[in-house]
Order: sequence, then structure tokens, then C-alpha cells
Amino acid sequence: MLMITIHNKNFVPYISEEAIKEKVKILAAQISKDYLGLNPLFIAILNGSFMFASDLFKELEIEAEISFIKLASYKGTKSTGHVLTAIGLDADINNRHVIILEDIVDTGKTLHSFLPQLHHSQPKSIKLATLLHKPEALLFPVNIDYLCFSIPNKFVVGYGLDFDNLGRNLKEIYQIEEA
Repeated sequence: MLMITIHNKNFVPYISEEAIKEKVKILAAQISKDYLGLNPLFIAILNGSFMFASDLFKELEIEAEISFIKLASYKGTKSTGHVLTAIGLDADINNRHVIILEDIVDTGKTLHSFLPQLHHSQPKSIKLATLLHKPEALLFPVNIDYLCFSIPNKFVVGYGLDFDNLGRNLKEIYQIEEA
């Protein structure tokens, strides 16, 4: 992994493709154990979680369903503080075990805004699985049930995460280079 440049910002290698695959496999095994016989519904939050959702779903050893919703709060490298819903949930979650798949939890604003909407539909349970968590950035209380990596409060790109729509296709995760 070499340093890369996106929109005139430099990013250095941070989490390898192999490390991501290993953590996702471990997480899928734990979820498969916890939800054996329960047919959970995964709700992947687009756009960032698409790679994580795909890789996790392929590793599951249980029957499960998946749906997608688009929520956004980022512009550039900063959160706007406003959550926008672009594509709504089309699955019935009443009396279902729901697992939300998120690429990254930093301030917690997106989930803080979205979770009450889910609870209104009366699911049997709601759990959260995320690839990345920035504990130092958390402003809204969010309970993470399944976590791959806890990282510092620095901007990252790759493996589904973007910088103004670029970098999602990278197989590994890069961290912004300090000036």
C-alpha cells in the first residue's frame, strides 16, 4: 500500500485488505452464532457500507435478508450535522430482528436520527454492526453491538468510504496525512 492523493489531499495506508477481511469474517461468525435460526434482516446504510455489507453477508452461515437505505451527513471531510434520507426503507421490520450495517460511526448523528424511525416500526430487536468507530468523535450516544475497528478521530477513505465521491473502490483503508 502506497500513499495516495485524492482531491489534493494525501492519504497514507492505515488498515490492510487482509486485516479487514479477517475482522469481517470474525464478525460474521459471531453474528451467525447469535442469530442462528432467527432469520435477521440486515439494513445496510448506503453509500459507505456497501462493501462491508457485501463481504459480511457472504461470510454469514445463517439464513438472513438484506435491505438498503441511504442516509447521508457528510460533505468533504466534515459532517454537515444534518441527516438526509435519499432512499427509504422498503422492508417490513415489524417483529423482526434487525441488524444495521454501517461503514463508520463517528459523531453518531446519523444513527441518532435514524434509530427512532426504526423503533416506530416495532422490530423485535435492533443491533448495530459497524466496520469503524471513532470514539473520540462521538457526540450522540450510540450502542455498537458488533465492531471491527476502533480508530482515532482522523478522516479515512477506502473500502466503501469516500472523500467527495472518490476512493470508495480502494480495497484497503487510508488515513488522511497530517500536515
